[in-house]
Amino acid sequence: MFSQFGKNFIFGTATAAYQIEGGWNEDGKGLSIWDKFAHTPGKIRDGSSGDLACNTYHDFQTDIEIMKSLTMDAYRFSISWSRLMPEGRGAVNQKGLDYYDRLVDTLLEKGIRPFVTLFHWDTPYALYEKYKGFAGRETANYFAEYALLAAQKFGDRVKDWITLNEPWEHAMMGHFLGEHAPGLKNPWTYFKVAHHQLLGHGLAVQAMRSARRDLNIGVTLSQFPVYPASFEPSQKEMDSVEMADMFINRFYLDGVFKGKYPEKLFARLWPIVPKILQGDMATIQQPVDFLGVNYYSRLFAERKWYIPFLKTWIDRSNSDERYAHPVLGVHGYPEGFKELAKRYREEYGNPAVYITENGTVGGEISDKNRIRYLTHYLSSLREAIDEGSDIRGYFYWSLLDNFEWNSGLACRMGLIHVDHATQQRTIRESGFWLRDLIANQESRR
Repeated sequence: MFSQFGKNFIFGTATAAYQIEGGWNEDGKGLSIWDKFAHTPGKIRDGSSGDLACNTYHDFQTDIEIMKSLTMDAYRFSISWSRLMPEGRGAVNQKGLDYYDRLVDTLLEKGIRPFVTLFHWDTPYALYEKYKGFAGRETANYFAEYALLAAQKFGDRVKDWITLNEPWEHAMMGHFLGEHAPGLKNPWTYFKVAHHQLLGHGLAVQAMRSARRDLNIGVTLSQFPVYPASFEPSQKEMDSVEMADMFINRFYLDGVFKGKYPEKLFARLWPIVPKILQGDMATIQQPVDFLGVNYYSRLFAERKWYIPFLKTWIDRSNSDERYAHPVLGVHGYPEGFKELAKRYREEYGNPAVYITENGTVGGEISDKNRIRYLTHYLSSLREAIDEGSDIRGYFYWSLLDNFEWNSGLACRMGLIHVDHATQQRTIRESGFWLRDLIANQESRR
């Protein structure tokens, strides 16, 4: 049974520049932190890199034709900052501008609406060398200059913009745990990167609106309902749940929508909180047109007395079968859509929301597991809309089997199977399933 969505609801797919483009050192592109990180032995699980990935720098037309055949309304992709500005500031690379001009024009010719993400973790390496990327406040200002350039060059055709993708992951995985680029393990840097990313977001919104008043601008946050690791938790464990929720979710939501950070979190983590200058929070609280939400599953928190400050350990999985979904197992939690949407309605003014990422791993062409996943997650999303949430679109992650960061090429999340040796594309059954869901919407008939 197909869920029915409103006539203006859009369906699309999502990708990111480093994960698909290839052409990592061609036509004047500068290095990014991911170029450096992926070339460091031992950093990527399968030893691969994004040097070639899905080769869309040389052929994006094939994938746009496939999207058109699957009747996708929209395509979310990111611009490589260092392809436009090789040093992250100053000189502009005309060949980079030309590439994205061709991409945007081709999408529009095929009736596909471009949603452009400005920062999907690939900081120009030159800015990392000089300022340690977003650990330095200067990078926020240069990000705004880059955003202004993009709005000036593409804003006549691209109306939908996302400033940042998942700032928590970039700060946490790249600067606290060291599992992503740039590979730092420094808790003292984490909050600097988090705060400066949000500052860059606010400055970018201001810059883009100074260039054009007709843009639809938002920010994409990863979001996780947080549960206690124990099925019958203690009060201390519930305190850990609250801390984890503030650390992962509310810090970013409160910054963007309320212009403040959670006081209880900062009271606990006072030795490592960032330096916040006068006016920073007002800049971060620039009005946005929508909230992008990347949602996959919930997290679990438990009390760990030996973890400094937070006293909390956060895990993505829980083997307790009492938490398992009856069809999707211990990792599936479609109900999270409704829980998150309820929070946005009740605490953040019911903003317009696009689900900018959601998806699951599955390598087979006949990927029944992915179809089951989509069935349950989209049903929950439909229920959230019925409960009053202003959810306007859904982007599946990902269009292609791409370079999945430190998991490499072996982690296959695409609606389209990619043989990375030959670049041959094969649409999975889930791709056709989603096409049929779109076709069966009453508003499409």
